[in-house]
Amino acid sequence: MSESESPNARDGGTVPRILPASPAAIAEAAALLRAGRLVVFPTETVYGLGGDATDAEAVAAIFAAKGRPRFNPLISHLPDLESAEREAVFDARARRLAERFWPGPLTLVLPRRPDSRIALLCSAGLDSVALRVPAQPVARALLRAVGRPVAAPSANRSGRISPTRAEHAAAELGDRVALYLDDGPTAVGLESTVVSLLGPEPLLLRPGGLPLEELEAELGPLGRVAAEEGGAARLSPGLLTSHYAPTKPLRLEATAVAPDEALLAFGPEVPEGAAQTINLSPAGDTREAAAGLFEALRALDAGPGRAIAAMAVPAEGLGLAIRDRLARAAAPRG
Repeated sequence: MSESESPNARDGGTVPRILPASPAAIAEAAALLRAGRLVVFPTETVYGLGGDATDAEAVAAIFAAKGRPRFNPLISHLPDLESAEREAVFDARARRLAERFWPGPLTLVLPRRPDSRIALLCSAGLDSVALRVPAQPVARALLRAVGRPVAAPSANRSGRISPTRAEHAAAELGDRVALYLDDGPTAVGLESTVVSLLGPEPLLLRPGGLPLEELEAELGPLGRVAAEEGGAARLSPGLLTSHYAPTKPLRLEATAVAPDEALLAFGPEVPEGAAQTINLSPAGDTREAAAGLFEALRALDAGPGRAIAAMAVPAEGLGLAIRDRLARAAAPRG
C-alpha cells in the first residue's frame, strides 16, 4: 500500500500522517478527498476535519470519526462566492455579507438550492445549508483543487476542545484520518460566526471569529437563538449545550483561585496561587485571547490541578465568542 493509500476513518490501522502543507501535499489531500477519504486541513479559525460534502458516505465517516450526533449539521467550505451560489439561494442580505466578509470567518445558513450537490446528511436533512469561504491560503488552495464542497467541522472528537494545530487534531483523531495538512497555528483560533438568513430576521446562531459589531454594522441588530431554544442546535454546528470541553471541571467568572486549580487568566490583574496559570492576553486584547483560547485550555487540561478556573472576559469584540465557548465548556456533561 502506498502512502497515499493509507487507511482513514473507514478502515483504520496506521499512524497519523502529518505533512507540511506543500503544493504536493495539497494535491494529495485533494485526491484523497475526491476519493471519499478524510483529510484534516488548516483554516484561519481552527483545523477542520474535511470530507467530500457531496458524498453521503464521506459525510457519515466524519460523524463516525468525531462521534458526533447525526442531528448536528456540518459547514460546507467552498473556494469562492460563485461556487457557494451553486449550492444555496443568496438574497440581497446574503450577497452583501458574502461580498463584505468572504473569504473569512463567517458561515451563512441559507435556503438549499433544489439542485445542490451537498448531501442531505450534511444538513441533517434540513432544507438549508451552512456555507463558508475560508481565508486561509492552504484551505483555499485545497478547495480549488478538490472542485467540490468540503464538509469540515472542527477536527476533534465531538464536544472536545477544538484544534488550532495539526498535532492537536492528530492527538484527537489518530488514524481515522488519511492525511493531516500542517500549516502551523491558526490565526483566529475560534470557529466561525454563524448567521442564519432563512427568515425575514437575520439570526446570530453562534458567535465566533467575526465580531458581532461588524455584522450589525452591515445588517443592523441581529436576533439571537439560544442552543436549547427553537431547535437552534439543529440549524447550526457547535450549538450543543456542552461543547468545547476539557476533561477537568471548568469554573467561570473566577476572581480568586484555589491552590489545586489551574487558572485561565485575562488582563493585567491576575490572582495568585494557582497550580498553573496561562494568561490569554495580559493586555486585555480579546483578539489575542481568542487566538490562544483552545491551546490554553488544552495545556491547562493536561497540566497540574484538579479543575480549571477562568477569569471573566468582556462581552465585546471577540470576547462574546470567547464567553460562549467557555460557557459551553463549563456546561454539565450529558
